[in-house]
Amino acid sequence: MSNRTNNKKELSAEQLKELFSVLKARFEKNTNRHEGLKWDQVQAKLEANPEKLGSLDDMEITGGEPDVVGYDQKTGEYIFYDCSEESPKGRRSICYDRAALEARKAHKPENTAMDMAADMGIELLTEEQYRELQQLGKFDMKTSSWVKTPADIRKRGGAFFCDRRYDMVFLYHNGADSYYAARGFRGVLRV
Repeated sequence: MSNRTNNKKELSAEQLKELFSVLKARFEKNTNRHEGLKWDQVQAKLEANPEKLGSLDDMEITGGEPDVVGYDQKTGEYIFYDCSEESPKGRRSICYDRAALEARKAHKPENTAMDMAADMGIELLTEEQYRELQQLGKFDMKTSSWVKTPADIRKRGGAFFCDRRYDMVFLYHNGADSYYAARGFRGVLRV
């Protein structure tokens, strides 16, 4: 993943071509995620907002398989979620946020969900967004994903995560400083 100032990452012409090719193929393969939307319009919006392309590339590189899941009529933005079958591989074994990481006395993970999301220029899915994603398919059948946690829960040391088991979506809590090889996070990007 890149280190970039102000969440900006310059992609070469070759990288852009590859990113658009992957995104278009995924868009066309999964039309149930974005019925009524057209790829040409999505691509035009992406080209008009090049500062978002580095974020999408980071989502792809870390295994998120980003795809369009909606269009906000009020803002005119396309909404991308990580649509990988399991929590993105390049974003696992991390605790929830910086405060949780600093509170750990030993065996600290390398990063946090909130820090990685901020560096990538994306946000963690909320519980509501996670449940919306689960309407589009079956995700996190073997893994789990941190979701945005309300401040009052976080103040008490906890954080939320979700997964899908027994054909149901579950919301759980854990210490924000915990981390597991099968828990990562899913992000959202608005373009």
